[in-house]
Amino acid sequence: MFKKVPHTYVIVFTLIVLAAITTWFVPGGEYVKETVVVDGIEKSEMIFKQIESQPQTWEVFAAMVNGFKKGAGIIVFILMIGGAFWIMNDSRAIDVGILSFLDFVKKLDRYKFIRFIGANNLILVLIMLMFSIFGAVFGMSEETIAFMIVLVPLAISMGYDSITGVGIVFVAAGLGFAGAVLNPFTIGIAQGLAELPLFSGFEYRLVCWVIINTIGFAYILWYARKVKKNPLSSSVYEEDAYWRKKTAGQVEGIDAKTSISAWFVYGATIVALILFSIKYPVSTLKMGGGDGVTWPVLPIVTGLFAITSFLALRKKVHFFILNLLGYTIVFLIVGVMGYEWYITEIAALFLAMGILSGAAMARDADTITRLFLEGAKDIMSAALVVGLAGGIIVILENGKVVHTILHSMAQSMSDLGNIASVGIMYGIQTLINIFIPSGSAKAALTMPIMAPFSDLIGLSRQATVMAFQFGDGFTNMITPTSPVLIGVLGVAKIPYTKWVKWILPLIIGMTILGFLLLIPTVTMDLNGF
Repeated sequence: MFKKVPHTYVIVFTLIVLAAITTWFVPGGEYVKETVVVDGIEKSEMIFKQIESQPQTWEVFAAMVNGFKKGAGIIVFILMIGGAFWIMNDSRAIDVGILSFLDFVKKLDRYKFIRFIGANNLILVLIMLMFSIFGAVFGMSEETIAFMIVLVPLAISMGYDSITGVGIVFVAAGLGFAGAVLNPFTIGIAQGLAELPLFSGFEYRLVCWVIINTIGFAYILWYARKVKKNPLSSSVYEEDAYWRKKTAGQVEGIDAKTSISAWFVYGATIVALILFSIKYPVSTLKMGGGDGVTWPVLPIVTGLFAITSFLALRKKVHFFILNLLGYTIVFLIVGVMGYEWYITEIAALFLAMGILSGAAMARDADTITRLFLEGAKDIMSAALVVGLAGGIIVILENGKVVHTILHSMAQSMSDLGNIASVGIMYGIQTLINIFIPSGSAKAALTMPIMAPFSDLIGLSRQATVMAFQFGDGFTNMITPTSPVLIGVLGVAKIPYTKWVKWILPLIIGMTILGFLLLIPTVTMDLNGF
């Protein structure tokens, strides 16, 4: 029996080789869009056609390069985030914030009700609820990578481990993503392609979201309590030595003076925000779709930032930097909901935060540059593994076998009852998610095929969309082809094999739960179904 666990790079490269072997045995095929006439009306349908396969050989060695091209956005995002937070960490503001937060949690124990449910449990639930809502409303996924550098050290300082830190952010967002109620990137696209009213069936989706979160949160809290009781029970106890070392220094000897440069940064930031407020006096925030609500968001946030930053600077420069971090997150939410920001804009936002943090600590340009490079170097392994993992998809796509696998699975649903059909459809979407982790890409590929097929077998198109939704969501938290998962684990310093061991029971439970939640969509008269 082998006691040594293979390196994550070894595991991923092995999967690349297996994918290449698959291209030698699976026939080539692709779906093409063709116009057909049905009852005198022209409609576009996805038609499967066999093509010559492209068996992959030496390409396995080029897979990492091509994977880098495919995942370039997330790779650069990881490097930018690592550099920006390294600049911020140099100020030790996060150390100050964590210590202040832990003092606050201890004070909560004075209240009988809080003591009964546990202050730590309350904090963990509130954090998970916030990220689950983000996942359900605007599909938070890549953005969770940025929060690892803050929430993992916080979890360690509270007596938990890095898996708990990843759980309360990445897994919580994943649960929200799977039980999405208003996510425009999955539900919106899928319902549009299925020709259903946008976000119809909201009520049952909300019920599913509550059930999924209740079970998922309970699993994370159970594990967190076990680690809190016995830290050595954590499978990543040795790996967490990295984080324990970073959080062990506490805040003794930290200079509390606010330098002139910090006030200059404050003034320059206010001027920049005022200019943005003039350019964008109102913002329309959309939660999943529809017309949204229009508010003078930027002027309001600018005013709040001016007041809270002034008070923070009068107390301690570290609180000003923490205030910068807090409003960076606020602007992230506004940008995503109001201006369709993605990783490019978010990376730029965090880079600005890092530079402003360094300037507030009176660091010169050379020092800030050196710190940025040190941070990028520290997180480089996470960026590299994202590129390597992307090579799996590249091999399957270049081998022309992805569509063949999809077509073969779709054919297996003929002549079955509704429950069995929706179950198989759910299974197909779950398997496809291994090959196509992107929810929007998978919706664009599968829904034009699955929606008309559901009409032929007497299945509700809404049920088909939910089968896609659950199949797209749960396995994102375990599949090695997900660049977000690999990026998160890389930043948190968690080996993939140890993550699988922890998350697998939850994924199995959620997969079964997903099927059970699909049964009412074909057996009950639900609104919108």
